[in-house]
Amino acid sequence: MSIVTKSIVNADAEARYLSPGELDRIKGFVTSGERRLRIAQVLTESRERIVKEAGNQLFQKRPDIVSPGGNAYGEEMTATCLRDMDYYLRLVTYGVVAGDVTPIEEIGLVGVREMYNSLGTPIPAVAESVRSMKAVATGLLSSEDAAEAASYFDYVVGAMQ
Repeated sequence: MSIVTKSIVNADAEARYLSPGELDRIKGFVTSGERRLRIAQVLTESRERIVKEAGNQLFQKRPDIVSPGGNAYGEEMTATCLRDMDYYLRLVTYGVVAGDVTPIEEIGLVGVREMYNSLGTPIPAVAESVRSMKAVATGLLSSEDAAEAASYFDYVVGAMQ
């Protein structure tokens, strides 16, 4: 839920106008909109590079997952792993645009641990893939933009632990 929606819902539940503090937070959200859209655009336009480079980093750090018996062993399973990484990158862009983690939580993290456990996928490896994407993605952004984007990657990693 965006800060705008959240503020309105809270004020309406209390049958009151928006407070000066709520209006200031909404103003900050609107003012930061251009920056958040710029970050999402860079991540979206660079998604293939981010996923490919992060995948290579992951497979170097965790050769067990691409070795025989590993969850990303073989061309098809490696492609599945990269597809999942792309999915988490997409979720991060949703969070950046919304300026909130709610889309990440509601769309992509509910039940993720249970799903990976049932598939026998090592969750630490999935979390490592997101950390690798964070490293690649933040390297493409200014320091201010990187700090903004990093918090959403961190949220995904934290939800998996």
